Amino acid sequence: MLNKTILKVAILMLILCPLQADEIKLNPDQPDSYVVEKGDTLWDISSKFLQEPWRWPEIWEVNPQIADPHLIYPGDVISMSYKDGVPMLSVDRSGNSAQSSRSRSDRNVKLSPEMRSTAHTDAIPSIPIDAIEQFLVRPLVVGENEMDNWPYIVSNYDTHLVAGKGSKVYVRGLSADSQSQRYSVYRKGPAYQSENGEILGYEALHVGDAMVERSGDPATAIIVDSTREVMIGDRLVVQSETDFSTDFIPRAPEASVNGNIISVIDGVSEIGQYQVVVLDLGESDGIETGNVVGVFQSGAVISDRVNVEEDWRVRNRTEGAFNANTLKNYLGKRKAAGEDLRLPEEYAAVVMVIRTFSKISYGLVMEASAPIHLNDMVRNL
Repeated sequence: MLNKTILKVAILMLILCPLQADEIKLNPDQPDSYVVEKGDTLWDISSKFLQEPWRWPEIWEVNPQIADPHLIYPGDVISMSYKDGVPMLSVDRSGNSAQSSRSRSDRNVKLSPEMRSTAHTDAIPSIPIDAIEQFLVRPLVVGENEMDNWPYIVSNYDTHLVAGKGSKVYVRGLSADSQSQRYSVYRKGPAYQSENGEILGYEALHVGDAMVERSGDPATAIIVDSTREVMIGDRLVVQSETDFSTDFIPRAPEASVNGNIISVIDGVSEIGQYQVVVLDLGESDGIETGNVVGVFQSGAVISDRVNVEEDWRVRNRTEGAFNANTLKNYLGKRKAAGEDLRLPEEYAAVVMVIRTFSKISYGLVMEASAPIHLNDMVRNL
């Protein structure tokens, strides 16, 4: 709790004391003002004013006359102004007074694996929460042997190898008071590895949810939901209701970070906006929720034929005629001698960290100017 309080104070200081180490780049087509609509996000609204919308906390002007000025609601008017030559974003709530009594705690949404929200609010979120809800509670990252002592499915009622929603299964390793408890069912997935082959953790694949009907050894449970086929050997863990803050405040990492995209949940070959990627950067690297990083792609390696062929023509004039294969052989020799040229790396996307573990983190692709791929580089913007 103390750490969360310190973080909130630090974020408030960031909002109250804009950092102008790098000049804020304004959108050339920025409007004079914008009326907030339902379905907006702070990121989307900021992109109307800024070329780097993740930097909105740096120029947000807190109006002490407005209750909860850090919360934005449909009907609020966002406008750009200047103070001492510095651009500032501010909110006008004069026509939206019904929102004045809202509290910041409304942004802390209680999520269980059923995605049940116990706090209702019309406040505009920082990023599209519906794109990431499942990743705030699932999947998990576990150590190599962490799941070995979890209860496991030993059989099912039909003695088939797989089960699905509505199936009865038998479980070993549950406590005596497990009856009526609800569990998540996981299967140990592939290892997350760094570029140098270090194992950073293992993906725990969520395959379903189960409700224990009768305790014992084995206990009897019903699969109440499934995202994949539930198999003998799958492991169970008690579901817990946890408060997850959905108030993501974008900011740069405190230190320099360098990593890679090592996976994408339910992987695809090309990754785009609002997809969740796995980074080989975690809490041990100083990564925190809300950190914003850039994705960069290595430039292709090409042969500088223009320079090589010009060199060949010079030699051809001074050393006599070449036979038909001379140029081809010459190009091959120059290539073997290290004449290949690597093109500059290219910026591809912006990613915001939404969940952290010890050595890895989940990031949401907020903007993408090019298709993103596994092993693309990740570092400070």
